[in-house]
Amino acid sequence: MAANLGYGALVITFLVCLYGVGASFYGLWGKHPAWVESARYAMLLTFPLTSLSALVIIFLLVNGAYEVDYVQSVTSESMPMYLKVTALWGGQAGSLVFWSWLMAAFASAATIRKWERDRELLPWVIIVSLVTLAFFLMLVIFVENPFVRYWQTVGGEIVTAMFPPANAVLFTPPDGRGLNPLLRHPGMVIHPPMLYLGFVSFVIPYAFAMAALITNRTDDRWIRITRRWTLAAWLFLSLGLILGGRWAYDVLGWGGYWGWDPVEIAAFMPWLTGTAFLHSVMIQEKRGMLKRWNMVLIILTYDLMIFGTFLTRSGVLSSVHAFAQSAIGPLFFGFIGLTLVISLALLYYRWDSLKSENQLTSMLSREALFLVNNLLFMGILVVCFWGVIFPLVSELVTGQKVTVGPPFYERATGPQWLGLLLLMGIAPLAAWRHSTAQTLGRAIWKPTIASLVALVIVVMTGIRNWAALLGIWLAILVGFVTLYEFWRAAYARHKTHGENLLYALWQLGGRNRRRYGGYVIHLGVVLMALGIIGIELFQTETQGTIALGETMTLGDYTFTYDSLAEWDTDDNRNVARAELSVYKNGEYVGKLAPRRDYFYESQQPMTIPGVRSSIEDDFYVLLVDWQPISTQAATFKVYHNPLVNWVWMGGFVFIFGTIIAAWPEREEPLLKTAPSRARVAAAKA
Repeated sequence: MAANLGYGALVITFLVCLYGVGASFYGLWGKHPAWVESARYAMLLTFPLTSLSALVIIFLLVNGAYEVDYVQSVTSESMPMYLKVTALWGGQAGSLVFWSWLMAAFASAATIRKWERDRELLPWVIIVSLVTLAFFLMLVIFVENPFVRYWQTVGGEIVTAMFPPANAVLFTPPDGRGLNPLLRHPGMVIHPPMLYLGFVSFVIPYAFAMAALITNRTDDRWIRITRRWTLAAWLFLSLGLILGGRWAYDVLGWGGYWGWDPVEIAAFMPWLTGTAFLHSVMIQEKRGMLKRWNMVLIILTYDLMIFGTFLTRSGVLSSVHAFAQSAIGPLFFGFIGLTLVISLALLYYRWDSLKSENQLTSMLSREALFLVNNLLFMGILVVCFWGVIFPLVSELVTGQKVTVGPPFYERATGPQWLGLLLLMGIAPLAAWRHSTAQTLGRAIWKPTIASLVALVIVVMTGIRNWAALLGIWLAILVGFVTLYEFWRAAYARHKTHGENLLYALWQLGGRNRRRYGGYVIHLGVVLMALGIIGIELFQTETQGTIALGETMTLGDYTFTYDSLAEWDTDDNRNVARAELSVYKNGEYVGKLAPRRDYFYESQQPMTIPGVRSSIEDDFYVLLVDWQPISTQAATFKVYHNPLVNWVWMGGFVFIFGTIIAAWPEREEPLLKTAPSRARVAAAKA
């Protein structure tokens, strides 16, 4: 039977992982390269095996095998085919299989590379990767098995089990409960895979970092090997967060995109440490500094990634994103604690050999500003971590779970975000090793004057909120500094080589994708910052109940309630849909149709807003309630969201810049002296 085949593939994969770990250790202990090579082949085997298991689940989902508990809980006859396929990650057990499949794919890809220059790292990369994969497979096999089936006992009781109890027969429900309505949005079809890709990608840099610690490779070789892995992880995680924000904006019905939900923050925390890591590794590559700090950051990123998965899967925190309560929580907690203790113990053991090769020589140098950048990211991380775990601590100590709301996060992190914006404007102009206030002043005065002129124009539009003006000015300053850097470099190449400016800029980007891709990312952040300021500081809202033909007004917008219709659909939904005529400053601008869908299978509603979007703002209307057809009075909640679409535009620019920075380049040749220094250090250890 298909379920047995899928479960058997998982069990075999788990055993292959254990074999790979054992073979690597034996090859190291006995100095048998053949055993290490065998372990590498074992890791390559995990991908086809987990692929088989994932394909079996998809087969069961698509074919409506409702005798399987997981299939019955996330699909139904009325669901379209694409939702049945993506239901693979729509529930807890399936999402863990999907996570394991991605981990096997990435681990296999990492071992395909040429290892001649880094042969001593290979067995430890295998061990760390396979231990991580084995942990998730253990959860699936022993705790959250997606292949358990329904069985009917002799007494008529329906039970779930992988294999039939004595004298029991297979029981098949007539239909499934269907996927949670909130997960049927296109954003949620893509959002979880992007987050998982980001999470899993970070395992590879962590594995190389641990291998470098164990083998005492104190150079930056492990960073160079995993640079693209880190950028890819950061790209996917960023894309996942942006898509999650769009999903929240379209489906959750509260007029915003980020509510500081615990699970949102759980995915955000490894992004913070990963961003800090991407900045600080440049200091190690350029100056041989912050070796210890980079190890700390990659360890934190790995364990925060596991912690984020733990919060989503364990059900210990209340969240619209989280799955139900589960027994996997303690196992996650134990794995996080074990890996963190082992990683920090390795770091402590190699502490002396990770001493920096140089010291800070100027507090205004680029490395010093990058260090401040890291400290601000860590400050935001501390706020987020404390806000997430405080309800758990409160419940443990007082017996009451206290909720930490958005005001806490916004007030605590707001000044730090402004500090990061300021650094984005200054750091690109600072020189490595030594920089002074005079040199920075000469480089920044033109963008500063341009930004102040732009700020005066903003003030003339009527904005008087000092926090908004400060944030807008800093964002504009960063934008002008970034564009000025593009101009300076392109103009210099134009003067030197006689190239036109656009071609010169193209050549510069091709020669240093990391730098100029980073500048494009900064431009994306500028757009997102302006959008965030617009919606966070200038959003307005109202709510009211009106009869047919009556109007509601919010700011410059007015809408007339034209009609209401309610009907049942072929896919087992009840739809209530209102039609509104919208006017801005008295001029007709179009129709909106907010609605509420009620899914009979899951007995859950989904609110779909009616949105009038422009580059300037969104007029966002929700159908909250309605009266019987005889009166047709309806209650609407209305939001005016200035500049919110700049968040999404900035997100696209942000992702584009990350792709440029991550685009493959020819690998730089390793200096001949570097391996010898590393091996001498290893021999001394």
